[in-house]
Amino acid sequence: MKTEPILASTGIAALLGAFLLAGCAHGQAGHSSGVRISQEHGKLRVEINGKLFTEYCYKDVPRPYFYPLLGPDELAMTRRWPLESTTDEEHDHRHHRSLWYAHSSVNGLDFWTEGTNANICKIVHEKFLAIQSGRESGTIQSTDRWMARDGTVVCTDLRTLRIYNRPDDQRLFDFDVTLQAPPDKPVIFGDDKDGTMATRIAETMRLKHGDKPGDGHIVLSSGARDEQTWGKRADWCDYYGPVEGKIVGIAIFDHPDNPRHPTWWHVRDYGLFAANPFGIHYFENKPKGTGDFTIPAGQSVTFRYRFYLHKGDEQQARVAEQYKEYIYEETHPPRLP
Repeated sequence: MKTEPILASTGIAALLGAFLLAGCAHGQAGHSSGVRISQEHGKLRVEINGKLFTEYCYKDVPRPYFYPLLGPDELAMTRRWPLESTTDEEHDHRHHRSLWYAHSSVNGLDFWTEGTNANICKIVHEKFLAIQSGRESGTIQSTDRWMARDGTVVCTDLRTLRIYNRPDDQRLFDFDVTLQAPPDKPVIFGDDKDGTMATRIAETMRLKHGDKPGDGHIVLSSGARDEQTWGKRADWCDYYGPVEGKIVGIAIFDHPDNPRHPTWWHVRDYGLFAANPFGIHYFENKPKGTGDFTIPAGQSVTFRYRFYLHKGDEQQARVAEQYKEYIYEETHPPRLP
């Protein structure tokens, strides 16, 4: 088990960006099949074999997010509100925008919630380094600035999103994010439960609806289920339930090279579903500050996650086997010809 952060110099991020750009000389080349990524006003549209999968919304928003997120049989896997006006969903936690990455304590500032409080800040899209369609997969690489209300850049990130061409009964994509501290001061991701790699599942998939049981279920790789999963550590977590009468699920995989792997799961019975390696004080009832994570000035740290959208429960979808395949791919890269 890893307990120390994995840090890298700024040069690694730069080399990664240069490598991807070199391989993306054809930009947004179209494909009759495969993953197609097209630029629209303020968002990128991602289609798989001609069917909408998601849109990456990045302009004039509190933080970039994915919406909608369509899984097997083009079923909507995340809550529609607040991105659409609805009457059949709970209108709590306006900042739960489908699928996103953020944290509630970065040098004491809140990048998780929304509002007018001076402590609440924004993650601002800076630029795209790569937008690449492809028959087997598509790639989006971008940089973002985590900005205080006075315009100060608290830290930056480099995120690489890979969307794979898979059969219609599943969707698969990777979300890798490199967090970069400024050259002159460290960045502390504070010990708080509200973060970081997160999604808000569809309302019908929830474990509970108020004080009434729902039709959804939560399961961890450790075997913990439902009410026993919050704040626990595991390689992966799967949240499944009915959407339009069909059982579907979202699994999030925590990469074993991530700092503090296996991560803690901030997964709620009302539908919030997040991997959070920082909130140890809350999850394990330890002294406040136990989970503080410092990135030294001028250095960076990378977190890697995979999302697996599937039919059926975790057994029918072979979630554990899919996780093993994820790890195998990383340790056995394809040989160059």
